[in-house]
Amino acid sequence: MNLDLSGKTALVCGSTQGIGKATAIALAKMGANIILLSRNEEKLKSVLTELDQTNNQKHDYLCADFSQEDGISSIVEEIKNRKVHILINNTGGPAGGPITNAEGDDFIAAFKMHLVANQQLSQAVVDNMKASCFGRIINILSTSVKVPINGLGVSNTIRGAVASWAKTMANELGAHGITVNNVLPGFTSTNRLSTLITKKAQTQNISEEQIANTMLNSVPAKRFGKAEEVADAIAFLCSPAASYINGINVPVDGGRTGTL
Repeated sequence: MNLDLSGKTALVCGSTQGIGKATAIALAKMGANIILLSRNEEKLKSVLTELDQTNNQKHDYLCADFSQEDGISSIVEEIKNRKVHILINNTGGPAGGPITNAEGDDFIAAFKMHLVANQQLSQAVVDNMKASCFGRIINILSTSVKVPINGLGVSNTIRGAVASWAKTMANELGAHGITVNNVLPGFTSTNRLSTLITKKAQTQNISEEQIANTMLNSVPAKRFGKAEEVADAIAFLCSPAASYINGINVPVDGGRTGTL
C-alpha cells in the first residue's frame, strides 16, 4: 500500500489545535511538506516545531483570519506560489443554537467562512494539482451532513451546502487525478465538543456530565473519538493508495450515525 507523500505539499487549515493539528502531524509523518494555516501566529509557530522532518521536509505557516473580509484574499497569491498538492479545509463553528433563533446574518457569515473560503482556497491550488496530475481536497465537516444534529441549525445547513459543493467539484476534477472527499467526525474530544457540551448543559439546566453521558450512550463504541483517529482517516484519503476514492462522505464516529 502506497502511503508515501514525499515531495507533496499539504496546506492544512485550522491546524493549531484538534483535528487540524493532528492531521498536519500525520501528513508530515507520511513525508509531506506542511503549510499550516490559522489565525494565531504564536500557536502556529509552536505546532511547526512538532512536525516530523525525517525526510528533510520544509514546513512553513501562513496566518489568516477567515472571519475578516480580506482573510483569504490576502494570502491567495502566496498559496498559488507554493504549489500545493493537498488541501485540508477545516474551519471551526458555526456556533450552536436552534435554527429558528438564527438571524440571516448568521447564515451569511458562516457561508463565507466555510463554503466561500473553501472555494477561494481550492481555486488557488487546483491549477498546480492539474499540472501535477495529483490532488487531494479534504473537507472536515460533520456527521450532520448525513443526519442533522439537534441544536446546530446554522452548522447543519452550512455543512450540508459544503458537502454538495464538494461532490460537484469531485465530478469536475476527477479526470485530472484530483479527488475531493469529506470526512465527517462524530463526537471527538476537542475544544469544539467541550463548548457544545457546556452550552447544552446551560440551555437544559443540567450538568455537563449528564450531557456528556447522553452523548456517549448514543455511540456504539461508548467513548468519544480522538483527534488522531479522525486524522488517520484524512491522511489515508490524501495518500496515493486512495486514488480511486472520490466524492464521498466518510463518517469517523464510532458507529453513531444512523444511516449507511
